[in-house]
Amino acid sequence: MEYLLVDGYNVINSWKDEFDLDKDTLEECRDKLLNIMSNYQGYKKINVIVVFDAYMVKGGKRKKEIFDKLKIIYTEENQTADNYIERFVYKNSKENIIRVVTSDYLEQKTVLNSGGIRMSPRELKEEIALTGKSIKEAAPDIIKKSNSIMSNVNHDLLQELEKMRRGR
Repeated sequence: MEYLLVDGYNVINSWKDEFDLDKDTLEECRDKLLNIMSNYQGYKKINVIVVFDAYMVKGGKRKKEIFDKLKIIYTEENQTADNYIERFVYKNSKENIIRVVTSDYLEQKTVLNSGGIRMSPRELKEEIALTGKSIKEAAPDIIKKSNSIMSNVNHDLLQELEKMRRGR
């Protein structure tokens, strides 16, 4: 299996042109990131886990959520996203491909030493942009394939059906 672990707040703070914490709430930024990652996961067919830390949240409990097949982890009080990610990579990197998105150099180094693959938020953004371009390029083919019944109908019959539709 292939996993992509995303340090959610790290990405939000890194993508200044995508997220404006002065205008948008943290919740709005999280939702936007989750939508972006959900679309990416759907196209790439990999397991994406977005981790948000609750390190400074008093009484914060670890919580897992599923959003459109996307796994979201909120860490518990006194646990950083880095702690969760490091433990996940250590436990799962022998049997799986695990890429970790963070701009934290020490975290990247730890991930590499544990058998994971590091990816910067900038690299993820570029890959998402390329993926979006691939989807747009594939869209005409998908549309053609999705209407295969009509493409197999005789032209004269199509004209008669169109006349009926217009009431002539």
